[in-house]
Amino acid sequence: MSLHAFVARRVITPAGIHPAAILVRGEQIHAVVSSDQVSAGDYEIHDFGDAVILPGLVDSHVHINDPGRVEWEGFETATRAAAAGGYTLVVDMPLNCLPATTTVAALEAKRAAAQGRCRVDWAAWGGVAHDNQNDIEALAASSVRGFKCFLVNPGIDGFTMVTEKQLRAALPRVARTGLPLLVHAELPGPIDLATKALATADWSYYSTYLRSRPDEAELAAIRLMLALCREYGFRLHIVHLSTSQALPELRAARDEGLPVTVETCPHYLHLSAETITNGATLSKCAPPIRSRENCERLWQGLKDGTIDLVVTDHSPCPPAMKRLAEGNFRTAWGGIASLSVALPLMWTEAGKRGFTLRDVARWMASAPARLAGCDARKGRIAAGCDADFVVFDPDCEFIVTEERLHYRHRVSPYLGETLRGVVKATYLRGNPVFAEEEFHGEPAGREYAVTHQIKP
Repeated sequence: MSLHAFVARRVITPAGIHPAAILVRGEQIHAVVSSDQVSAGDYEIHDFGDAVILPGLVDSHVHINDPGRVEWEGFETATRAAAAGGYTLVVDMPLNCLPATTTVAALEAKRAAAQGRCRVDWAAWGGVAHDNQNDIEALAASSVRGFKCFLVNPGIDGFTMVTEKQLRAALPRVARTGLPLLVHAELPGPIDLATKALATADWSYYSTYLRSRPDEAELAAIRLMLALCREYGFRLHIVHLSTSQALPELRAARDEGLPVTVETCPHYLHLSAETITNGATLSKCAPPIRSRENCERLWQGLKDGTIDLVVTDHSPCPPAMKRLAEGNFRTAWGGIASLSVALPLMWTEAGKRGFTLRDVARWMASAPARLAGCDARKGRIAAGCDADFVVFDPDCEFIVTEERLHYRHRVSPYLGETLRGVVKATYLRGNPVFAEEEFHGEPAGREYAVTHQIKP
């Protein structure tokens, strides 16, 4: 069995940032020791000098769209972009693929689609839809990492929203699995009222779209889910938090002892409504990007721990669906793809605010791994974990170009921006899958699947 030592002056471990050697035996980390404990006669040494070694990133919110919509993305292109971005595990959302992952049969179709096509490891969320209450526990037994639901129409065929009545039918089953329920927290009532009032508005204006998805839609949905969490005792996770107005109530729920976690995304932490020009539909997502002041409050939520993790919500589509020619925010697809540039996006913003790469590693590696129940082997540089890590130059700047995006349709609201921090290499289970802007080896990613016990 080959023995390797990966050495750098800055290695991010659960204990902090310090000089270290990561000792790898086979596919796992055997130990993390000081650099002077390593002998060239015992190990093949890979010295990265002043670069930083972070744990392989984990993205628990990715729309791979495979099977069924590979013209949007697919396992090959999504995991290629992930490898280039420093991710070693992505967790696929149950919608945008056909069939949606709401049954065990659909999960098996996804496994067949992934076979031999992934450059990084992957796992799957199951879906909670209006009619699949009887499939929830079977999906859990088949190794989905949890469940996703929408409280508002997701705007796509194949996956339905759920009403409060339908949620109440599903939640006892979700609670028995012990797995998290990930909720797109917007209610349709406030959105419908706002949209009706904008019937004659100009939808090429970003301000029109922003007014159509008011903070109140998120707030009302989060209040509903907190009440249901209190009643049923399931693990609640709020996906892609956009409104900072919800932070005090989420903080109070955590203080109350409710099992609530929260994520936000790089686009909410980097962009702001004031920076989005009219017709710039590449920046459309739901919930929407709000004001600069709101953005700063989300950063404060990360600082005080109310927001636990940062994920991409990588949601690609064919460019025609973005309505780039007419710039219509009403008809354009809502989603932003960012797997390849999320780490430098976050470091560009976090470094300005006094955060360290240890913070970034917590938000983008260990916390998403914990949410998805993969933290026994993923998201940390520690003995017993998979030898997944990313070599990162935090001081190098680059301009975002199409060549750096690597996913299927290379469109992005970030094109032309100067970002700080470059992924030099990504290692999956001790082997390089991306280095110096090139992909290495054949696709060797696997599903992270573990047997799950259902509560009686």
